[in-house]
Amino acid sequence: MTAPPHGGKLVQVKFVANTPERKKDLSEGATIHISDETRVHLLNIATGILSPLTGFLGKADYENVLENSRLTDDTPWSIPVLLHVPEDFSAGNGDDIALLDNNDKLLGQLEFEELFSISKKEYAKKVFGTEDESHPGVAKIYADSDRVVSGKVKSVTKFSGPFEKATLDPKETRVLFNEKGWKDVIAFQTRNAPHIGHEYVQKTALAFADGIFINPVLGKKKAGDFTDEVILDTYQTLVKNYYPKNSVVLSVLHYEMQYGGPKEAVMHAIMRKNFGCTHIAIGRDHAGVGNYYGPYAAHEIFKEFPDLGIQAVFFREFFYCNKCMGIANEKICPHPESDRLSFSGTKLRKMFLAGETPPKEFMRPEVSQVILNSKTPFVE
Repeated sequence: MTAPPHGGKLVQVKFVANTPERKKDLSEGATIHISDETRVHLLNIATGILSPLTGFLGKADYENVLENSRLTDDTPWSIPVLLHVPEDFSAGNGDDIALLDNNDKLLGQLEFEELFSISKKEYAKKVFGTEDESHPGVAKIYADSDRVVSGKVKSVTKFSGPFEKATLDPKETRVLFNEKGWKDVIAFQTRNAPHIGHEYVQKTALAFADGIFINPVLGKKKAGDFTDEVILDTYQTLVKNYYPKNSVVLSVLHYEMQYGGPKEAVMHAIMRKNFGCTHIAIGRDHAGVGNYYGPYAAHEIFKEFPDLGIQAVFFREFFYCNKCMGIANEKICPHPESDRLSFSGTKLRKMFLAGETPPKEFMRPEVSQVILNSKTPFVE
């Protein structure tokens, strides 16, 4: 049996057809136009990825998450999930609110509970540890409204999204893990195409688990990151050519990276717990950006959550050592920097932009070829 979901129950919101009658009924009341990121939150609430949330955070939960990284019922939760609204928005308690995209397409229905204001600077400082607008997560919260609405998601409109065939929800992965007889399942979070260092972490983790759940993040990212298509194509290629059959489940996660470092690492663990994973691999500078977080800050934060319900497995930075003639890290390799080939994302990007194939010690040739064949491998 898979591990229990976060909070003890897997949330499932009903999906309904988008009929003209339903849209007309809902649109006659209060409406909110939501961003693509909020739409992703909506879907992740509906499918249980963000269990135990049944909707967007109210004021009490929001304040407790900022102060203690927990919901008011003491469930660990490190980053608020908010629904930002315009300054002039108003609704009454219990009102049904239609959630629309920018083209007025009906996305879902929310039962209004509360309208309140937040301090964006306080949010930035307590979630990201900085008020610097150069941090992409900080820049985004500053660009949002400081007025937010809480409420329970009542329904979500059925739709066909991108990469649908590569997307499994928690209900599906839990069935799949059970069918495979996997008891120990380790999750691997990534927003990059895989190099040898990533593969080494995955296979090291797989050595003590029944299976590995590779769960690449697809969605809005910063300039210079790999595109969604390349990330999925490269992982499909890697799994096909270099993993034993039935050792891997590959499914994408629709989610907008916050680059929140340690606190986002905790959220990544919670989401994979809801998929049914018992462990999650946490590497160097997990979910980090720039120099805002220490290289192993995401390791230390898990000490604050002994009740998280999913075990973090920590990995130090790997490199290729010419003298060791293989992959190593600082704990097991005694040789100097001059003997080490670092798996530098910046170096990889420069090589691909120049049309060069990285050495085999750096990346599998089949994976490199997928990237070289792509016209737009990077977010611009």
